Amino acid sequence: MAFIGIDHGTTAMRFALIEGEKTLTFELGRAEAAAMSENEILISLEENFGIQRKTIDLIALTYSMGDGFSTIKDVRSLEGRGLKSTEGAGKKTGGGTRVFDAIRNSGIPAIAIPGLHTESKVDSRMKVFSHLTSPEKLGIAYHIFCLGYKNFVVSDISSNTVTLAIANGKVIGAIDACIFAPGIHHGPLDLQAIRDVDNGHRTANQAFIEAGTLKMTPYKDREELLSAARKGEGPALFALDTIALFAAMEIASMQLLLKDYETTGEIFLAGSVGEFEYVQKKIRAHLGQECQCLGKWHAAIGCAEIARDVFAEEKEILGVDVNYP
Repeated sequence: MAFIGIDHGTTAMRFALIEGEKTLTFELGRAEAAAMSENEILISLEENFGIQRKTIDLIALTYSMGDGFSTIKDVRSLEGRGLKSTEGAGKKTGGGTRVFDAIRNSGIPAIAIPGLHTESKVDSRMKVFSHLTSPEKLGIAYHIFCLGYKNFVVSDISSNTVTLAIANGKVIGAIDACIFAPGIHHGPLDLQAIRDVDNGHRTANQAFIEAGTLKMTPYKDREELLSAARKGEGPALFALDTIALFAAMEIASMQLLLKDYETTGEIFLAGSVGEFEYVQKKIRAHLGQECQCLGKWHAAIGCAEIARDVFAEEKEILGVDVNYP
């Protein structure tokens, strides 16, 4: 039995294969994927995993915000690509679209995982926000669930920061990247950003993708900032200090929500910044609590685990209904 999960990440498309006891991974940069044909993407999948497409039992796919549907369903039953609008928060490269279309048109059995939004089964108070998290974060959370945890908070910290709360094996809420804690590139719109948008100096999306802590530094991108942090450069460490503080605040807010469900749960950190040891130490110190760390592959692996369990006729994933086959 062969199951594949696909993580539509900010900088790359990550793929994971679960076949028996074996787990394999690989990634394509989003610009790289955008330059490939649909068949080239499928050939890359076959070659990297040493598998033929006809032997794949099910793929679990994530795409963009996933806000146009609320149940796990056949990818071919989606209207468009499962979005309310192609406009939104984030940088567009076309790589995710190319991968989505390659899978949808391949004939391989495939399901789409939704994001969390106002139509989702979460704590009703969280629905003051139109969108809570994109679908690949459910992959991360499901992988943690498969490790044996039913009550936890997971914060995915990288280009942006998104934090989810899971109580009794069901996701009850999340804080999306454009609401609270900044990442390296992205963050919420503050007063000056709102003024800039109103005055026509930039779009709201441009303000969002430039609101991270990178703007406080002389570095050009995430890789340069993290490299500088490894060398102990002051501006880079200050940017990470800022991320760690706000991520800890966001985690604490999700723990507050969990208290209403009579638990506090474990804390997990994920993403390229979340797995940075300096940031982990800072967050632990802020919270006074241990944090476990996941690597960059766990969203894709969790999606593959969703494919495996949906194939085995699981009817609910973290409280999200399954409408398949």
